[in-house]
Amino acid sequence: MDLSLITLTLKIATVATAINLPLALTVSWLVTKKRVRGATIIDALVSLPLAVPPVVVGFFLLLALGRDGPIGRITESLFGTQIVFTWFAAVLASAVVSFPLIARSMMTAMSEVDERLEMSARSLGAGPWRTIFTVTIPLAYRGILAGVLLGFVRALSEFGATITVAGNIPGRTQTLALAIYSNVQLRDDATALKLVAVSIGLALATLLVHNWLLSRADRKGRYRR
Repeated sequence: MDLSLITLTLKIATVATAINLPLALTVSWLVTKKRVRGATIIDALVSLPLAVPPVVVGFFLLLALGRDGPIGRITESLFGTQIVFTWFAAVLASAVVSFPLIARSMMTAMSEVDERLEMSARSLGAGPWRTIFTVTIPLAYRGILAGVLLGFVRALSEFGATITVAGNIPGRTQTLALAIYSNVQLRDDATALKLVAVSIGLALATLLVHNWLLSRADRKGRYRR
């Protein structure tokens, strides 16, 4: 089995999750704590990638990142290259599709933080940013962690948006999900089953780590009480 296929899949999922983390934290804080105008609309837009087929996400990314798209024209003029049909296009597709899982978990976790604790920190002289990083995030970290790991698992398995905007190019943009699809199309069931086993193994390992970290956090919480 080609290990570069697994490495590329992990790299794409990791970078997509790293991109999503600060964005999801910011959006969650704006919606649940800052309560900016249009929070309901922002909330709906966050969930939109879950409500449409992934190929729709890929199509709009293709329009935006393509040679005639607004972002595509900028990258072409600045760097002389295109993002579409590269591994970074796969990263963006995975990031958009997995973003709702991360953001919604963070929103739920932040909304459950007692605002009186945040107000107490502010009354003692802590600024907004210090309050976020010393009170809000530490108290909501279990939900934040859950969202990050679930988003990572979703990014590992992304297919529809990726194949639309990044293609299925072996060694360049082909992830585990795309390789499974290719081998099914070629009727190479033996290779497809091996790749399925690897994909399930990676997802299961991530979920086990997720459950272990949360159970460890629960034990620490009970011990402190």
